[in-house]
Amino acid sequence: MNIEPSTPTVKNPPEQFAGDVWVDMIAVPHESNQRMNVAVVKFAPGARTAWHSHARGQYLRVTRGIARFGDRDGTIIDVHPGQTLYTPPGQDHWHAAAGDTFMEHVAMLENSDDPAATTTWKEHITDDDYTGRTGKDLS
Repeated sequence: MNIEPSTPTVKNPPEQFAGDVWVDMIAVPHESNQRMNVAVVKFAPGARTAWHSHARGQYLRVTRGIARFGDRDGTIIDVHPGQTLYTPPGQDHWHAAAGDTFMEHVAMLENSDDPAATTTWKEHITDDDYTGRTGKDLS
């Protein structure tokens, strides 16, 4: 048993994020048979990810602000603090801070067999992707 060392907050790269987005890792695998990754991710107002997918899916628990999520079929979902969004393996999606406030979520996902293939990053989303016409509100 041990207390994990603190790691510095890292600003996410512009190749994968538009706007300011920071990550604090909470848990990463220590042994070859472990897969779990957990991080707190903070988005400045309007900041967003590029399109991406996860080999084993992902859970995102919103802890602050309103998160906006979209998929390739044009569905947009706004998720509020205390709600958790699940994205299945291989589903292209994006996430962002909705509106004019900061958004924070806890990201939980498992590494793929090849950890470098855990997340597949694609092109940046457009303003039309972000604003969309279709919306579901889970509140």
